[in-house]
Amino acid sequence: MYSEKVMDHFNNPRNVGEIENPSGVGTVGNAKCGDIMRMYMDIDDEGVIREVKFKTFGCGAAVATSSMATELVKGKTVEEALKVTNKAVMEALDGLPPIKVHCSLLAEEAIHAALWDYAQKHNITIEGLEKPVNDIGEKEEAPVEEY
Repeated sequence: MYSEKVMDHFNNPRNVGEIENPSGVGTVGNAKCGDIMRMYMDIDDEGVIREVKFKTFGCGAAVATSSMATELVKGKTVEEALKVTNKAVMEALDGLPPIKVHCSLLAEEAIHAALWDYAQKHNITIEGLEKPVNDIGEKEEAPVEEY
């Protein structure tokens, strides 16, 4: 059902925890399944994500997608991180069962929410970044790319 990579990121999640005085924090959830994901980012003066951590309350797929999402954005610029999609997270994990695709969308939205918080705190505009939703269920009408 789950790939070896999903199981590895669930059993050995990377970047778990909080960052003290983060540059940006994003919290998103899914009211239908109860998953909640919070992502913390430390972004330097050049706009590079130096450190990223997460705390997730949810199923194994939610933990795995959180872990993989942090790996995909660490060391990237804000602009590069904005391009990390739910499809990229799923591909990096060698896929997710269709019923768990929403977990990858949660990870994408957590990245966007943390970047939004960073932009608000620094009074900057990040090209292509839209205000995130708190509940990804609000976005479920939009098609989610499946792997």
